[in-house]
Amino acid sequence: MKGATLKLEVSLGPDTSDLELRTGMHSGQVTAGVLRGQRSRFQLFGDTVNTAARMESSGERSRIQISQDTADMLTEAGLSRWFIPRSSKINVKGKGEMQTYWVCKSHRSIQPKTANMKSEMETLDEGAETEKSSETGDEGDSELLRVEGMNRIERLVEWNVEKLTSLLEQIVGFRGVVENKIQNLSNAESRIGIRGKTVLDEFTSIISLKRFDTKELERRQSITTVDIGEEAKSQLRHYISTIAAMYPDNAFHNFEHACHVTASVKKLLSRIVSVGAENSFGASIPSESVNLVDLAGHSYGITSDPLTQFAVVFSAIIHDVDHPGVPNAQLVKENTRCAQIYKKSVAEQKSVDIAWDMLMEDGYAELRACIYQTEEDLRRFRQLVVNTVMATDIVDKELQALRKDRWETAFDSTAETTDDGVESEDRKATIVIEHLIQASDVAHTMQHWYIYKKWNERFFMECYRAYKEGRADSDPSTNWYKAEIGFFDFYVIPLAKKLQSCGVFGVSSHEYLNYATANRDEWVREGEALVQQFLATFEEENAHLTTPIDPLIVDLHE
Repeated sequence: MKGATLKLEVSLGPDTSDLELRTGMHSGQVTAGVLRGQRSRFQLFGDTVNTAARMESSGERSRIQISQDTADMLTEAGLSRWFIPRSSKINVKGKGEMQTYWVCKSHRSIQPKTANMKSEMETLDEGAETEKSSETGDEGDSELLRVEGMNRIERLVEWNVEKLTSLLEQIVGFRGVVENKIQNLSNAESRIGIRGKTVLDEFTSIISLKRFDTKELERRQSITTVDIGEEAKSQLRHYISTIAAMYPDNAFHNFEHACHVTASVKKLLSRIVSVGAENSFGASIPSESVNLVDLAGHSYGITSDPLTQFAVVFSAIIHDVDHPGVPNAQLVKENTRCAQIYKKSVAEQKSVDIAWDMLMEDGYAELRACIYQTEEDLRRFRQLVVNTVMATDIVDKELQALRKDRWETAFDSTAETTDDGVESEDRKATIVIEHLIQASDVAHTMQHWYIYKKWNERFFMECYRAYKEGRADSDPSTNWYKAEIGFFDFYVIPLAKKLQSCGVFGVSSHEYLNYATANRDEWVREGEALVQQFLATFEEENAHLTTPIDPLIVDLHE
């Protein structure tokens, strides 16, 4: 099971390696039959099935719990070493108190009592090996060994490489069968940005997205025939690995968080792209079968260009690189070197500069050639990255007010605007992309309670550590419970409602809002007790933190 979940993390992304299986077993007679109706299926009935279900529900993850009846049958077969008794009896619904047992991890040390039993065990082992071989084969076994040899960060790097490679294939395929020769862009790359200005100065309220015509659609190449090449893929892997290494070991703002944000971005983008299967960039189709209204109009042009999608996913990966583990206000208060340079949105601007400067290095030339081949594409890519990463600064009040005004201009039917049709779509697309990354940055609040609780605890640990190290003015634990309710009421839930009202994300918008509301209600019930648990865990794990750390020492890496 663990091997399977490790492989899933490479293909499905963060959190999947946390999946575990809880198993229960009971032995006895059952009634079997096929249920009629639209969902006719073979099914088992009876007390034996119910008891087995109770064995599962009262068990523990990654363990197999068996009943007394199953244990008795194993004992009669001479297999009593296959299990051990549970330390105490358990109360089972509908059954009362029961003695149950845990199946041991291995039965290899069991000595069979009879030749017959030895033969049965050998047959069992041979059958298991045959089944494993037929299911995975040598190739599957080698892949499992490769994945098991990776740590979590390495597995997440592979997942990001796979997702970005797919988008790069779409970019290359969109350029057409006759690939344009890349222009000499070294001068353009060196001129990127505003000389003497910061990243924030490049922020714009409207990004002009790519538009296309019928001839471009006809020239488009199916991504099933596109290969970006081993060199470009090797450079991509090296780039993502280096970015991952540049994320500090913060409790919350770390590479795993970046991957979690990326997963949410990919999910929301896929819901936009799924307007119609016939509109997917993944297939080569006649231009006359493409519904241009759906492809461009429904999503305000976001799905018209795979470079746009790549830029947003890329931004999610790099948006917190080298994060200091404290908010921007603290960096300004400490007057760090970065705060002196950027003044505001310090961490976000620093992340863009670090990631962009590294991408411009000579060692990533083939990777850049896949992303863009014209100065127009280069500048659009840069603008998308700047706007998307800057949108993750949700604390700056001035930026918040600007976003609110821009949203109302774009989506309030009563607002006055002089935009033409294309400009209006670009305005909407720009603000939708920014809200998409904002929702993804706090996606844990709009997912299952287990995910929310896990990441909320991590954020608490990061903030509380900053306080204990002398890098925060007040103890966050004193107001964490009430502040989290306010965060739901005044940011998370209104943001989820905006995702719903913009009409782009389909069922995902309902899903995000429902989870946000449910998590808010659960936090009201459980939050105060959880804060105390967070505190106890921190004190237990960080008993060595007795004196504040000088923030000047912390800032030396800058």
